[in-house]
Amino acid sequence: MATNERPLSEVRFLTVAEVATVMRVSKMTVYRLVHNGELPAVRVGRSFRVPEQAVHDYLRDSFVETA
Repeated sequence: MATNERPLSEVRFLTVAEVATVMRVSKMTVYRLVHNGELPAVRVGRSFRVPEQAVHDYLRDSFVETA
């Protein structure tokens, strides 16, 4: 198990709406990130759940330095 991986029982999953709120983007943007494979998600029925840590990792990795 990688150092940043937790047991599944400790993983907190967020809905697409919650991810959109955290990232301050539309739900459609979150769906686009999930479908493009940029943001990992688990399909539950007809909806998606995104691991909270994946959102933090995506935001950290997408950070851009400006002059």
